[in-house]
Amino acid sequence: MSGEPHTLVIKADPGAIKQVRDFVAMTFGAWRLDDDVARTVISELAANAIRHGSRAGDPVVVRAYRRDDGAAVVEAWDVSDAPPIVRPVDFAAESGRGLLLIEALVRRWGTRPLSEGGKVVWAELEPVPA
Repeated sequence: MSGEPHTLVIKADPGAIKQVRDFVAMTFGAWRLDDDVARTVISELAANAIRHGSRAGDPVVVRAYRRDDGAAVVEAWDVSDAPPIVRPVDFAAESGRGLLLIEALVRRWGTRPLSEGGKVVWAELEPVPA
């Protein structure tokens, strides 16, 4: 990892998604990287952490950091041990496409358990200069 991760802790509330996007925009701006994809990806990760991995008011941790190879990584931590599920495309559904979107936008993504319980869902993004 190149430098310290930038960290934001929010309460599990859909209203906090704008704060998450702004945090990532500011972080990527400091790195002089384009933040368009990063804001979209972290919005999806944080929304999933809030909707599927938390109860109202639980803490959700959002982090962004640069790897030594220059890649940018964004993460959302929640209290659930349940892994994210990529659902088959259902054109009639009004939701359920977030992870498919993430797969299309990032180099790779994944999940890892937290030792204290819960999980981290991360996405590695191509570092595009601003």
